[in-house]
This record gives sequence, C-alpha cells and structure tokens, in this order.
Amino acid sequence: QVQLVESGGGSVQTGGSLRVSCAVSRNTYRSYHMGWFRQAPGKEREGVAAIYSSDGLSTYYADSAKGRFTISQDNAKNTLYLQMDSLKPEDTAMYYCALSRFRLGDNAWSDRDEYAYWGQGTQVTVSS
Repeated sequence: QVQLVESGGGSVQTGGSLRVSCAVSRNTYRSYHMGWFRQAPGKEREGVAAIYSSDGLSTYYADSAKGRFTISQDNAKNTLYLQMDSLKPEDTAMYYCALSRFRLGDNAWSDRDEYAYWGQGTQVTVSS
C-alpha cells in the first residue's frame, strides 16, 4: 500500500526557515496531486500547497503561503518537499503530506476529501 512519511519539522524563531520532507512509497509519475496540509490546535486541517506530480510544474499555494513557501518534488527519490521561509508564529502546526488518487481540478487542490493517503505529520513550531 501507499505510505507517506514526513520529516524535517522542528522549532525555529520568527523569520527562520525549515524544509519538511515527505517520502512516498510509490512512483510519483502517476496523474495525481501531492499536497501539504497543516493543522493547528483548535483549527481545521488546511491546505498549504500542492503539486501535480506527473510533471511537477503545476503548483498551488494558500494565500498565507504565497511568497514564503515553495513546494517541489524529487522524482528519483520519490520525495516531496516544502521549503518554508520567513516563518511566522501562525505557521505553527502539525504538517501533513497527502496524496490524491487522481489529478485534481485547480479549485480542488486543497480539498481534504480528495486526498486518499496521509502521513503521520511532522511538527513545526515558530516562536515569536
């Protein structure tokens, strides 16, 4: 079965950077999306960024992430990345990677119900 394992989380100060990774146990050249979600205490899980795995060129970002976060993939390593720069306290959350079964419409990339596979998450904490 498909397995996703996140790593790279940690604690940083405001303005710092982190890169979280997600190792995927399947070929990423299929027609599906891979996404990063996050969930803070008392809040719903929200989409942060996504990428169309077939070509790695179509990317999507939440407004809160634009200009600061960059999603990418390494097909040879079957690994998804999220580079996070200029981190803010409001970025503090558990970060999850996820894999959809099919290619998603442009407006559906952040829909949790479209993602069939999820990792266990990696914690990111940003102090002020």
